[in-house]
Amino acid sequence: MSGKSRKIALPGRAAEPAGFAEPVEPAERAEPAERGHPAKLAEPAEPAEPAEPGVELGVGETGGPEGWLAKAVERVVEWAGQRGPSAGERRILAVEGRSGAGKTTLARAVADRLAAPLIHMDDLYAGWDGLDEGVTNLRDWVLEPLAAGRPAAWRRWNWAAHAYAEEHPVPDAGWLVVEGVGAGARVLRPYLIGIVFLRSSPAVRKRRALARDGETYAPHWQRWAEHEDRFYATENVTADLVIENEEH
Repeated sequence: MSGKSRKIALPGRAAEPAGFAEPVEPAERAEPAERGHPAKLAEPAEPAEPAEPGVELGVGETGGPEGWLAKAVERVVEWAGQRGPSAGERRILAVEGRSGAGKTTLARAVADRLAAPLIHMDDLYAGWDGLDEGVTNLRDWVLEPLAAGRPAAWRRWNWAAHAYAEEHPVPDAGWLVVEGVGAGARVLRPYLIGIVFLRSSPAVRKRRALARDGETYAPHWQRWAEHEDRFYATENVTADLVIENEEH
Protein backbone atom coordinates (compact mmCIF):
# COMPACT_ATOMS: atom_id res chain seq x y z
CA MET A 1 0.00 0.00 0.00
CA SER A 2 1.41 3.34 -0.93
CA GLY A 3 0.38 6.93 -0.82
CA LYS A 4 -1.27 8.97 1.91
CA SER A 5 -4.41 7.91 3.67
CA ARG A 6 -7.59 9.79 2.81
CA LYS A 7 -10.55 10.40 5.08
CA ILE A 8 -14.17 10.99 4.10
CA ALA A 9 -16.12 12.55 6.94
CA LEU A 10 -19.73 11.63 6.26
CA PRO A 11 -22.96 13.07 7.71
CA GLY A 12 -23.42 13.76 11.35
CA ARG A 13 -19.99 15.42 11.62
CA ALA A 14 -19.40 19.10 11.07
CA ALA A 15 -16.67 20.04 8.60
CA GLU A 16 -13.34 20.61 10.33
CA PRO A 17 -10.84 23.36 9.55
CA ALA A 18 -7.76 22.40 7.56
CA GLY A 19 -5.03 20.94 9.67
CA PHE A 20 -7.41 19.90 12.45
CA ALA A 21 -6.46 16.54 13.95
CA GLU A 22 -9.37 14.78 15.60
CA PRO A 23 -8.57 13.46 19.09
CA VAL A 24 -8.88 9.73 19.64
CA GLU A 25 -12.04 8.89 21.55
CA PRO A 26 -11.66 7.22 24.94
CA ALA A 27 -12.18 3.48 25.05
CA GLU A 28 -15.75 2.42 25.71
CA ARG A 29 -17.49 -0.88 26.00
CA ALA A 30 -20.58 -1.41 23.94
CA GLU A 31 -23.43 -3.81 24.46
CA PRO A 32 -24.56 -6.92 22.70
CA ALA A 33 -26.26 -8.14 19.62
CA GLU A 34 -26.25 -11.25 17.47
CA ARG A 35 -27.27 -12.58 14.09
CA GLY A 36 -26.22 -16.19 14.42
CA HIS A 37 -22.59 -15.32 13.89
CA PRO A 38 -20.59 -12.59 15.63
CA ALA A 39 -21.55 -8.94 15.68
CA LYS A 40 -18.61 -7.62 17.65
CA LEU A 41 -18.97 -4.33 19.52
CA ALA A 42 -16.49 -2.33 21.54
CA GLU A 43 -14.80 1.02 21.26
CA PRO A 44 -11.19 1.18 22.27
CA ALA A 45 -8.89 3.61 20.49
CA GLU A 46 -9.24 3.46 16.72
CA PRO A 47 -6.37 2.64 14.33
CA ALA A 48 -3.94 5.34 13.28
CA GLU A 49 -5.65 8.26 11.57
CA PRO A 50 -4.37 9.94 8.42
CA ALA A 51 -2.48 13.15 9.07
CA GLU A 52 -4.83 15.21 6.87
CA PRO A 53 -8.56 15.86 7.33
CA GLY A 54 -9.15 14.65 3.77
CA VAL A 55 -12.37 15.11 1.83
CA GLU A 56 -15.22 16.50 3.96
CA LEU A 57 -18.76 15.62 2.88
CA GLY A 58 -21.71 17.39 4.48
CA VAL A 59 -25.29 16.19 4.96
CA GLY A 60 -26.51 18.11 1.96
CA GLU A 61 -23.95 16.46 -0.28
CA THR A 62 -24.82 12.92 0.70
CA GLY A 63 -28.60 13.16 1.16
CA GLY A 64 -29.08 10.75 4.07
CA PRO A 65 -28.17 7.07 4.42
CA GLU A 66 -28.77 6.19 0.76
CA GLY A 67 -26.79 9.21 -0.35
CA TRP A 68 -24.02 8.36 2.10
CA LEU A 69 -23.70 4.86 0.69
CA ALA A 70 -23.69 6.04 -2.92
CA LYS A 71 -21.03 8.67 -2.22
CA ALA A 72 -18.88 6.27 -0.19
CA VAL A 73 -19.06 3.59 -2.90
CA GLU A 74 -18.04 6.09 -5.58
CA ARG A 75 -15.06 7.22 -3.52
CA VAL A 76 -13.89 3.68 -2.75
CA VAL A 77 -14.28 2.48 -6.34
CA GLU A 78 -12.42 5.54 -7.66
CA TRP A 79 -9.59 5.03 -5.17
CA ALA A 80 -9.36 1.26 -5.62
CA GLY A 81 -9.37 1.55 -9.39
CA GLN A 82 -5.98 3.25 -9.23
CA ARG A 83 -4.38 0.14 -7.66
CA GLY A 84 -2.91 -2.76 -9.57
CA PRO A 85 -3.23 -6.49 -8.83
CA SER A 86 -2.05 -7.53 -5.37
CA ALA A 87 -2.43 -11.34 -5.36
CA GLY A 88 -1.73 -12.98 -8.70
CA GLU A 89 -4.01 -11.24 -11.17
CA ARG A 90 -6.47 -10.17 -8.46
CA ARG A 91 -6.98 -6.89 -6.70
CA ILE A 92 -8.01 -7.63 -3.12
CA LEU A 93 -9.62 -4.93 -1.01
CA ALA A 94 -10.07 -5.11 2.78
CA VAL A 95 -12.90 -3.27 4.55
CA GLU A 96 -12.11 -2.91 8.26
CA GLY A 97 -13.86 -1.34 11.24
CA ARG A 98 -15.61 -2.12 14.49
CA SER A 99 -19.05 -3.68 14.71
CA GLY A 100 -21.89 -1.43 13.66
CA ALA A 101 -19.62 0.86 11.63
CA GLY A 102 -21.22 -0.16 8.32
CA LYS A 103 -18.57 -2.53 6.93
CA THR A 104 -20.95 -5.12 5.53
CA THR A 105 -23.22 -2.53 3.93
CA LEU A 106 -20.36 -0.73 2.21
CA ALA A 107 -18.45 -3.88 1.26
CA ARG A 108 -21.53 -5.47 -0.32
CA ALA A 109 -22.24 -2.34 -2.37
CA VAL A 110 -18.60 -2.01 -3.48
CA ALA A 111 -18.45 -5.70 -4.40
CA ASP A 112 -21.61 -5.29 -6.49
CA ARG A 113 -20.08 -2.36 -8.36
CA LEU A 114 -16.84 -4.25 -9.00
CA ALA A 115 -18.53 -7.59 -9.82
CA ALA A 116 -16.34 -9.00 -7.05
CA PRO A 117 -16.80 -11.99 -4.76
CA LEU A 118 -17.29 -10.95 -1.13
CA ILE A 119 -15.92 -12.83 1.88
CA HIS A 120 -17.10 -12.03 5.42
CA MET A 121 -14.61 -12.56 8.23
CA ASP A 122 -17.59 -13.66 10.36
CA ASP A 123 -17.64 -16.83 8.25
CA LEU A 124 -13.95 -17.56 8.91
CA TYR A 125 -13.65 -16.96 12.66
CA ALA A 126 -13.49 -20.17 14.69
CA GLY A 127 -16.14 -19.05 17.15
CA TRP A 128 -16.04 -16.28 19.75
CA ASP A 129 -12.36 -16.82 20.47
CA GLY A 130 -11.38 -17.39 16.85
CA LEU A 131 -10.41 -14.00 15.46
CA ASP A 132 -6.77 -14.97 15.02
CA GLU A 133 -7.71 -18.27 13.42
CA GLY A 134 -9.99 -16.42 11.02
CA VAL A 135 -7.05 -14.27 9.90
CA THR A 136 -4.89 -17.35 9.40
CA ASN A 137 -7.66 -19.09 7.47
CA LEU A 138 -8.06 -16.14 5.12
CA ARG A 139 -4.35 -16.18 4.38
CA ASP A 140 -3.97 -19.96 4.04
CA TRP A 141 -7.24 -20.81 2.31
CA VAL A 142 -7.69 -17.77 0.06
CA LEU A 143 -4.89 -15.24 -0.28
CA GLU A 144 -1.84 -17.47 -0.62
CA PRO A 145 -3.45 -19.73 -3.25
CA LEU A 146 -4.65 -16.74 -5.28
CA ALA A 147 -1.21 -15.12 -5.11
CA ALA A 148 0.29 -18.37 -6.42
CA GLY A 149 -2.23 -18.57 -9.26
CA ARG A 150 -4.07 -21.55 -7.75
CA PRO A 151 -7.81 -22.01 -7.11
CA ALA A 152 -8.89 -20.97 -3.63
CA ALA A 153 -11.69 -22.12 -1.35
CA TRP A 154 -12.73 -21.34 2.21
CA ARG A 155 -14.85 -23.18 4.78
CA ARG A 156 -17.74 -21.54 6.61
CA TRP A 157 -17.85 -21.63 10.40
CA ASN A 158 -21.19 -23.00 11.61
CA TRP A 159 -21.93 -20.96 14.75
CA ALA A 160 -24.68 -23.33 15.89
CA ALA A 161 -22.61 -26.51 15.48
CA HIS A 162 -19.34 -24.89 16.66
CA ALA A 163 -17.43 -26.38 13.74
CA TYR A 164 -16.37 -25.61 10.19
CA ALA A 165 -18.90 -26.72 7.61
CA GLU A 166 -19.11 -26.66 3.81
CA GLU A 167 -16.43 -25.42 1.46
CA HIS A 168 -16.90 -22.37 -0.78
CA PRO A 169 -14.71 -21.99 -3.89
CA VAL A 170 -13.67 -18.41 -4.61
CA PRO A 171 -15.15 -17.48 -8.02
CA ASP A 172 -12.92 -16.25 -10.82
CA ALA A 173 -12.87 -12.46 -10.96
CA GLY A 174 -10.46 -9.58 -11.20
CA TRP A 175 -11.42 -8.38 -7.71
CA LEU A 176 -12.05 -9.79 -4.25
CA VAL A 177 -13.54 -7.84 -1.33
CA VAL A 178 -13.04 -9.02 2.26
CA GLU A 179 -14.84 -7.33 5.14
CA GLY A 180 -14.60 -7.63 8.91
CA VAL A 181 -12.29 -7.20 11.87
CA GLY A 182 -9.01 -8.84 10.93
CA ALA A 183 -9.23 -8.24 7.18
CA GLY A 184 -6.47 -5.65 7.53
CA ALA A 185 -4.17 -7.73 9.73
CA ARG A 186 -0.44 -7.21 9.30
CA VAL A 187 0.12 -10.71 7.90
CA LEU A 188 -2.45 -10.07 5.17
CA ARG A 189 -1.22 -6.69 3.96
CA PRO A 190 1.16 -8.04 1.28
CA TYR A 191 -1.89 -9.48 -0.51
CA LEU A 192 -4.05 -6.33 -0.37
CA ILE A 193 -4.35 -3.30 -2.61
CA GLY A 194 -5.24 -1.42 0.57
CA ILE A 195 -7.54 -1.05 3.56
CA VAL A 196 -10.74 0.98 3.85
CA PHE A 197 -11.63 1.70 7.48
CA LEU A 198 -15.21 2.53 8.49
CA ARG A 199 -15.56 4.60 11.63
CA SER A 200 -18.60 5.64 13.67
CA SER A 201 -19.15 6.91 17.20
CA PRO A 202 -19.78 4.29 19.90
CA ALA A 203 -23.40 5.38 20.41
CA VAL A 204 -24.24 5.16 16.72
CA ARG A 205 -22.56 1.77 16.30
CA LYS A 206 -24.32 0.40 19.34
CA ARG A 207 -27.71 1.58 18.10
CA ARG A 208 -27.18 0.03 14.68
CA ALA A 209 -25.91 -3.29 16.02
CA LEU A 210 -28.70 -3.72 18.53
CA ALA A 211 -31.31 -2.82 15.93
CA ARG A 212 -29.76 -5.35 13.57
CA ASP A 213 -28.97 -8.21 15.90
CA GLY A 214 -31.20 -7.94 18.96
CA GLU A 215 -30.30 -8.73 22.56
CA THR A 216 -29.09 -12.34 22.34
CA TYR A 217 -25.45 -11.32 21.96
CA ALA A 218 -25.32 -10.02 25.55
CA PRO A 219 -23.49 -13.03 27.06
CA HIS A 220 -20.67 -12.70 24.49
CA TRP A 221 -20.36 -8.94 24.14
CA GLN A 222 -17.40 -8.30 26.43
CA ARG A 223 -15.70 -11.51 25.45
CA TRP A 224 -15.52 -10.47 21.81
CA ALA A 225 -14.79 -6.84 22.66
CA GLU A 226 -11.60 -7.94 24.39
CA HIS A 227 -10.47 -9.80 21.27
CA GLU A 228 -11.27 -6.75 19.17
CA ASP A 229 -9.40 -4.46 21.58
CA ARG A 230 -6.35 -6.69 21.50
CA PHE A 231 -6.38 -6.97 17.72
CA TYR A 232 -6.38 -3.22 17.13
CA ALA A 233 -3.87 -2.60 19.90
CA THR A 234 -1.35 -5.11 18.54
CA GLU A 235 -1.95 -4.80 14.80
CA ASN A 236 -1.97 -0.98 14.59
CA VAL A 237 -4.14 -1.17 11.47
CA THR A 238 -3.28 1.74 9.19
CA ALA A 239 -5.99 2.56 6.69
CA ASP A 240 -5.47 3.90 3.20
CA LEU A 241 -8.97 5.39 3.21
CA VAL A 242 -10.95 6.30 6.34
CA ILE A 243 -14.69 6.84 5.97
CA GLU A 244 -16.70 8.45 8.75
CA ASN A 245 -20.20 7.03 8.94
CA GLU A 246 -22.51 8.80 11.39
CA GLU A 247 -25.69 8.05 9.44
CA HIS A 248 -28.36 6.50 11.66
